[in-house]
Amino acid sequence: MLSEAARPYIDASVPVLREHGVAITQHFYAAMFAAHPELKNIFNMGNQASGVQQQSLAAAVFAYAANYRNPDALAPVVERIVHKHASLGITAEHYPIVGKHLLDAIQAVLGDAATPDLLAAWGEAYGALANVLIEAEKKLYAKAGVTPGELQTLVVREVRDESDNVKSFYLQTQDGKSPGTFQPGQYISVAGTVGELRQLRQYSLSDSPEQAWWRISVKRESEQNPVGQISNWLHDHIKAGDTLQASAAFGDFKPAIDGEAPIVLLSAGVGITPMISVLNTLASRNPNRRVLFAHAARHGGHHPLRSDVRQARARLKALTEIQFYETPKASDEVGVDYQHTGRMALDKLALDQLPDASIYLCGPSGFMQQQWKSLVGAGIAPSRIHREVFGPDLLDHIL
Repeated sequence: MLSEAARPYIDASVPVLREHGVAITQHFYAAMFAAHPELKNIFNMGNQASGVQQQSLAAAVFAYAANYRNPDALAPVVERIVHKHASLGITAEHYPIVGKHLLDAIQAVLGDAATPDLLAAWGEAYGALANVLIEAEKKLYAKAGVTPGELQTLVVREVRDESDNVKSFYLQTQDGKSPGTFQPGQYISVAGTVGELRQLRQYSLSDSPEQAWWRISVKRESEQNPVGQISNWLHDHIKAGDTLQASAAFGDFKPAIDGEAPIVLLSAGVGITPMISVLNTLASRNPNRRVLFAHAARHGGHHPLRSDVRQARARLKALTEIQFYETPKASDEVGVDYQHTGRMALDKLALDQLPDASIYLCGPSGFMQQQWKSLVGAGIAPSRIHREVFGPDLLDHIL
């Protein structure tokens, strides 16, 4: 809890952070990387180049300032950050470095407005948040049975084309076993090389944890998109027989497999990957559960993992599939490959027939924002809606 002396300064920071948050985080990252270039091996430099990471941190700082009195609103944000940090190997030793440069950035951008009392209040607030994260990350590392930053060497047993722009990589230990347990919906960090930097990227596991492998299904990105550097490196350089360094599985997006209530899985693009993991696990563990699986793709050439859905269809007794193709190709057959032309539309899903369903979303930012708004606008309680996101969009519901 913050002291009574600090609270007025944090409250007063809300409008300031709305206006200057991104400028503060841009200054913060530039100064921190200049002083500690080794941290470039931990932070996503593709997101740095695109500006996503600066926006994400600015959103997180603003969300904390606006909601520190409301721990229930912040709890899911904290949990997601903890899992992301664990996948990157963040340790307690990193927090003082970040704290120093964040306070320096606030002072540099705000100038005389950054009084000693305001900086002291933010130092206290950062320390309180850091302690919460450090303790939670310690517990998560212990639960996973790994040391911070620990990666295991995995063998790529197979590389399979799933669509025009998605490849699956099947990963096993060197003695041909599964690399470890996970919950459907979770992700791993994979290490790759960009120039002289080691970079870590997170990829959802796209198959059931009951298989003798981990599978990641990776989309090739535009060559002009810096965020896709590791994904494209995997596409261009990794083949069967190669090895990769990967973390344990983390992530708090874990749809419930057990239970009798209906479950709705809505995805678009490569956001289908965690949903397939869920679908495959339901098919083996809970085949009688009522499932609505809806996916949106540009066309059949951009629709990966269709064979998994066909196999799940044979095992799930109450599976409803709805496919949306925005611009179908002439070779795409309506009623077979897809059911509807255009983007995913709520009125095509008949969710009123599933009043008790838990609803899960994964896909591009715009897709999830639109589906969230449509679902809430239709009277569905936000507590029933769950999203897999990695950037600032996580904070939409509290900003």
